[in-house]
Amino acid sequence: MQAQSRKWRLAKKSIGFVPTMGALHEGHLELVRACRKENDVTIASVYVNPLQFGPKEDFAKYPRTLEKDLKMLQGEKVNAVFTPSDKEMYPAGFSTSVEVKGPLMQGLCAPFRPGHFNGVATVVVKLLGAVMPDRLYLGQKDAQQLAVLRQVIKDLNMDIETISCPTVREHDGLAMSSRNQGLTLEGRKTAPALYKALKVGKSIVELGETQAEKVLEEIRKVIEDEKNVKIQYLEAVNPETLVPVTEIKPGTMIALATYLDNVRLIDNIVI
Repeated sequence: MQAQSRKWRLAKKSIGFVPTMGALHEGHLELVRACRKENDVTIASVYVNPLQFGPKEDFAKYPRTLEKDLKMLQGEKVNAVFTPSDKEMYPAGFSTSVEVKGPLMQGLCAPFRPGHFNGVATVVVKLLGAVMPDRLYLGQKDAQQLAVLRQVIKDLNMDIETISCPTVREHDGLAMSSRNQGLTLEGRKTAPALYKALKVGKSIVELGETQAEKVLEEIRKVIEDEKNVKIQYLEAVNPETLVPVTEIKPGTMIALATYLDNVRLIDNIVI
């Protein structure tokens, strides 16, 4: 991968990179399309990273559909797909990791998934070292991951531009995610309630309510009308620092995580 990227860089070609864990869907492909528009070369990776799964999480069950993924990426005319093995990424004696601290790690998913974002940061730094891109493309749905990786790239003086792309949704508003495959038929019917609730919150703000506590309470009511949905967190935060806010202003992000059919679903909306 490094040898091929060096050839492209020597040829003065710009390189864009879309990291994925496979089980690709239209959301991933939109990242690829945005990447292709802005770069001479588009590289995607497919790698299910064990470092970012906790001991009680679904690493073994995470969908792996490499053959299908490669066909989809070929259809989008990517220039290369990087598919390293665990032994290549974490060889014997591997003993270095990237640790992220500060406000970005104090709210949203971080308290519920200890070690997760350090695992994400470590693997992405390694992937960036292999691909050597000019631009990195990430989805807004994983807003905390986006904020963390922007901070990592800034803190480590990596000469890489981070591009955020809008969340891609199903026809009924559900944010596209590889984890949606784990929903039952009934759960799939229920899942759009999450985005519906976030839109209710946005509407309340547009009508003049700016107290975060009141807006979040109305969102919570909509979700709690669905019997099988368990809210893990619901917060209004600054989208860059992820620090909770008491007053909602333009640019505030409302983010949530829920469990439905034992599947963890996250979503967010920016006011």
